[in-house]
Amino acid sequence: MVRPTSPPFATSNNRLIVTVVVFPDDWGPLNEYDERVHSRQLRDDEHQRGIVQSLQDLHDMLKDYHAPTVVHPTIESLKPQSKSFFSSLLRRGTAKKHSTQIPSNLPKGLYMYGDVGSGKTMLMDMFYDTLPHNVTSKTRIHFHSFMQDVHKRLHAMKMEHGSDLDAIQYVAADLAEKGSVLCFDEFQCTDVADAMILRSLLEGLMSHGVVLVTTSNRHPDDLYKNGIQRSSFIPCINLLKTRLRVLNLDSMTDYRKIPRPPSGVFHHPLDRAATGHAEKWFRFLGDMDGDPPHAATHQVWGRNIEVPKASGKAAMFTFSELIGKATSAADYLELVKSYDAFIITGVPGMTHRERDLARRFITFIDAIYESRAKLVLTTAVPLFQLFMSRSEIDDALEGGRTKGSVKEAEDHEGVDDVMRQLMDDMGMNMKMLKNSNLFSGDEERFAFSRALSRLSEMGSQEWVERGLGMEHRGGLHEKEGWQRVRSRWREDSM
Repeated sequence: MVRPTSPPFATSNNRLIVTVVVFPDDWGPLNEYDERVHSRQLRDDEHQRGIVQSLQDLHDMLKDYHAPTVVHPTIESLKPQSKSFFSSLLRRGTAKKHSTQIPSNLPKGLYMYGDVGSGKTMLMDMFYDTLPHNVTSKTRIHFHSFMQDVHKRLHAMKMEHGSDLDAIQYVAADLAEKGSVLCFDEFQCTDVADAMILRSLLEGLMSHGVVLVTTSNRHPDDLYKNGIQRSSFIPCINLLKTRLRVLNLDSMTDYRKIPRPPSGVFHHPLDRAATGHAEKWFRFLGDMDGDPPHAATHQVWGRNIEVPKASGKAAMFTFSELIGKATSAADYLELVKSYDAFIITGVPGMTHRERDLARRFITFIDAIYESRAKLVLTTAVPLFQLFMSRSEIDDALEGGRTKGSVKEAEDHEGVDDVMRQLMDDMGMNMKMLKNSNLFSGDEERFAFSRALSRLSEMGSQEWVERGLGMEHRGGLHEKEGWQRVRSRWREDSM
């Protein structure tokens, strides 16, 4: 195979954003990586190959993706609604508030972070230079330069149309026309002016079908740390973690010298990358050499529990195999006595019509949490939509506002930080949750809140790496200490 040469980049001294229209050959990041290994430009590294595979997964999804035509919002739709009764009568039917709903078919972008020397620039080069031929326009820019351009555009819009205009959405449409794939080098946020608009800007870009890929020195949770009004920046962090696949470029190995998968344990949607995500974690959490993958059977009260795939202390199920059957808390307790890690694939969103499945899944989550086991999921929807659909959320929110029981500025009283962040993303507040018809009673509302809170904790680096014998945490000594703790738990639960 002949390696394709990269087309020259178009540059201009008069523009901050450089857009290149190219038609590359069918040559993906994995091909490029293999070529560089073959020519000895790179050493084949298992961790780095996993990162490149994630780039390849997105590359393959982009082959079938065609961004929608960008439609600019009208100036009228970006103006605040007048509080005057007569003004509202005049405007009724003539202006619709601009929507920033993100298309359901938008491929999930990537957020790659790591220290200096972790290969960020090289990996971005591989991805950008090998984008598939149907991506007819693409943009790559340093994030600082991008934000400077954004502020200049916002200033020009406000000078022309006034400061009350939501100019961010108009600018987002302008920028979306520059390319359906937007790549940022060195994503960071140190300025309060950037922090206050980033969530709206990025969401606006995604609503026009723009796929975002970025590198950074920091995990999203560490962005704008100790910044002014950081609480207002939290929704942006949630957007990045929900809509982009977060990859750690810094290789971390356990006592076996096996590198930890670069992504977090929870993956959505059920796209081409979902299968690879589950398999990588199963191989890492299991024992492929000492106990190759096999089916297993356990007994509870004379009944058999079938485990389709097990290795070492890891068990892998599809959602239908574990939750779709008539399983109970006793089954889950037996499983967590036998396994330290669970990989569950194909988890659907559950509306009010699937309440039995939701209750069963929550019982399973509780068993995993209380045993301090690991949980890996591939889900159809983001975590906060697992137990209620987007339409159910919208209907409950609109109903609350119509009745006057929900106001935009209400505080989220009595809800923990995890739920507050999730509800901010959904436009909800605690009063709405209590008054909604989404749940059959207080006990179900509590179970829903607790399950989301526990899932958030189980997705943290602290939870995931505890007891795995990661080298930076103490290696085999740390693992053995944790095994003693779990052994005592098993004895207490007998």
